[in-house]
Amino acid sequence: MDVAVGFLLENLKELVVYNADLITGAEGSANALCNDLDWLKSYVKKCTEEYGHDDFLKDLAKNVRKLVYRAEDAIETYVATVARQRNRSMVRGALHAFDHAKELRNIGKELECIKQEVQTLTGQVNIGVQVMQADKGTQKKDKKPVFDDNNDMVGFQDAMEEVMNLLEGGPEDLQTVTIVGMLGLGKTTLARKVFKHPTMEYKFFVRAFVEVSAEYKPEEVFLKILHEIGVDTKEMRKHEDDLIQVIRSYLENRNFLIVLDDVWTPEAWEDLQRAFPTNQQKHSRILITTRNKPVAEHARKGNDPYNLRFLRFSESQELLRKKVFGNEKFPEYLTALETLILDRCDGLPLSIVVVAGILINHREESYWWEKVAKNVETFNLATADRAQSVIELSFKNLPQHLKPCFLYLGVFREDYEIPSKILLQLWVSEGFVPQANGEESSEDIAEDYLEALVDRSLVMVDKRRLNGRIKSIRIHDTLREFCKARAKAEELYREIKMSEQGGDKAKDDDFRVCVNSQILDYVKSKPSGKYVRSFLSFSKDNVVLPLDHISQIPKAFKFVRVLDIRSIKLVRFPAEIYNNLLLLKYLALFSELKIIPEKMSNLRYLQTIIFITTQPKVEIKADIWKMTRLRHLVTNAVASLVRNPEVLPKNANLHTLTVIAAECCTKEVFARAEELKKLAISGTLAPVLKAIGEGSLFDCLQDLKFLENLKLLNDNSAAKIHCLPSEKSFPTNLRRLTLKNTKLDWSQMSTLGKLNTLEVLKLKDNAFDGAHWNTESGGFPALKVLHIANSDSFLSWSALASHFPRLTHLYLMHCQKLEVIPSDLINRSTLQLIHIYCCLPALASSARKLVLARLQGQAENKNEKNTILKLVVYPPDQ
Repeated sequence: MDVAVGFLLENLKELVVYNADLITGAEGSANALCNDLDWLKSYVKKCTEEYGHDDFLKDLAKNVRKLVYRAEDAIETYVATVARQRNRSMVRGALHAFDHAKELRNIGKELECIKQEVQTLTGQVNIGVQVMQADKGTQKKDKKPVFDDNNDMVGFQDAMEEVMNLLEGGPEDLQTVTIVGMLGLGKTTLARKVFKHPTMEYKFFVRAFVEVSAEYKPEEVFLKILHEIGVDTKEMRKHEDDLIQVIRSYLENRNFLIVLDDVWTPEAWEDLQRAFPTNQQKHSRILITTRNKPVAEHARKGNDPYNLRFLRFSESQELLRKKVFGNEKFPEYLTALETLILDRCDGLPLSIVVVAGILINHREESYWWEKVAKNVETFNLATADRAQSVIELSFKNLPQHLKPCFLYLGVFREDYEIPSKILLQLWVSEGFVPQANGEESSEDIAEDYLEALVDRSLVMVDKRRLNGRIKSIRIHDTLREFCKARAKAEELYREIKMSEQGGDKAKDDDFRVCVNSQILDYVKSKPSGKYVRSFLSFSKDNVVLPLDHISQIPKAFKFVRVLDIRSIKLVRFPAEIYNNLLLLKYLALFSELKIIPEKMSNLRYLQTIIFITTQPKVEIKADIWKMTRLRHLVTNAVASLVRNPEVLPKNANLHTLTVIAAECCTKEVFARAEELKKLAISGTLAPVLKAIGEGSLFDCLQDLKFLENLKLLNDNSAAKIHCLPSEKSFPTNLRRLTLKNTKLDWSQMSTLGKLNTLEVLKLKDNAFDGAHWNTESGGFPALKVLHIANSDSFLSWSALASHFPRLTHLYLMHCQKLEVIPSDLINRSTLQLIHIYCCLPALASSARKLVLARLQGQAENKNEKNTILKLVVYPPDQ
């Protein structure tokens, strides 16, 4: 059974349950239809597992999908009509004529007609087929391997050394080094490893890593280069010739390393090389990766192209074993099967890691190794088809619940750094993730799904948060193209591309559409789509939508549930959003506005609001307490909430509230949102941050038993905050705390040290004021990450390793007076990283002594388990 039908049916069931009050009289027919569809779906799934995906079953799945669409359309049309009528009646104070009985008859007839067609389809299925279980292996949740793509690289050690030699050697004038190799060979991985190598950090003061890809625009690449080298580009929307001049003038007197990843054509290199100074004598380098040899030949200057080889058998073996088993011992009885698999992968890293992703949950089961070996033998793994074939095999072996999540990754544009929190919220809103039961939220389940895709090597972790959780991901171009093609075939979604001739439009049977290029042209084409439930755009353009087109999208897709159009800047809030899109679950907008309208309260299904604005403040006139399904309210500006004196039910679903104004933080507000997990507060904190007493901020926060992440951002530097309340006043489950510009005395740190659950502490922009911090004993029992940034007066720090029993990461940034890190921290065996950014040279020297002392101590105690202590210093010594 294709991946679309299962979650479509779940959405249909949810639609019936959540709208029982609006479809009274027709819910019986709707539930009966859902039951029939559910049975048919389960039966076809069993047939598919036994007999594969033949044309009959594919057609059957397609017909079931269309019937679900029709049922949704019938119910949603009725629900939207009733809801719109109720809203209109409440506004005007009188009921308008509405033939309720007639509408019920119409929906009942349509549902009965669909039900009969379902029974006809059921009769077409061969009931006498003997159903067998396809999966003989167990779907157990195994522990993850130790292997980490961000830190380990198998093979190509010689390649990395040779490329680094090419970059370091040669004359002082600007040189170009090119890495050429076929798709999936590891060019990007190699380039990133070289780029991040400490030698390169020390050698090149200015560095940038920029993805180019096939569909590129020179001005976008130039803006990315400027951003990477530290030039503020927020207000920079200039012509490419102006951007070229800015880059050239910045790089002229600096030694730099610029990596241009995935350059497709010689013409692309001709476009981009204009930005680099030609007569510079600073030993600067440009590193290019490309799959096309003509590009490498054309771009070379002083060096022959470096041809990346395939992995040797021993390297392929090491890669497979590390991906599947980590540091555990490989079972020798699997050697013969391993050899069969690796012979077919033929040294292509992408094929090997994808195959490893299939085996990772069945690592010691010979049945699964035999199954994979047999399948890779039957696939055509020759030349360009080999990676595609292995991806197909991996997708076939994915658990059913992960398939739509994986395919959905194709909605994002090429080389896009996908924020995990956005991805997880979209998965939840799209219905890919089941409703949570108990303590685990739907986002927690979605995060498990993402980790499972990472384990299977289908996505790459780009960044991790300080606590180790995934912050952003990327997907390989080959995998992304597979996702797009498979999703289109299964009608999960379709990417629409515009051209000078006008391009595509949404079709009547499109369920989701994404537009990642020329979004303005698409909107101007006046699109429409009867069944479109999701409209997404992750375009690079970020264009201003003209006033006469503001309403085009909400008018075109009246039944849309997911709407993410942050690539468009709105100059007016479209009234059609809150008047027409009554089934909306997820809304992400970018605008110049400072008000979220009152009528947004009409959107009773809304779960996520992401409101990005150019304004410093935003007024939320919508009553969020009437939006009982709202889970996440995120604004980049400081938001004020409407005051509602009514006694309203608590919102047990609200988990995220960022960033809200300090004056809105009342006992009443937090009493309605007792299950908040993430909260950011900004404003003049001194009046509300009273240490004790009724009405103080901590008096209000004390009842938030589920709050894990708290940010206190003081925007009034003149209003000094004198003290914190006792540790008992803090939320009991607090794991992450960020303080900014609070200017507390260092003595107050003793209070934070008593928070038993605190794992990450970030102190920004003079969060603490004063010259000396004497850390007290018995504190910070759970702290793993300490981050201190922009502390102007911080002069000395006295601490023992015992004060931080679990510390793993220490970040010191822009601490302009601090000279010494407490020497006893070398005895903190858990410490893995010290990151020093733009501080005194003496502080960097102090850190190097710590690292050296750790290494010497480990050499003397060989029997003890060694933890590597990494040191990152920026800028590097010149």
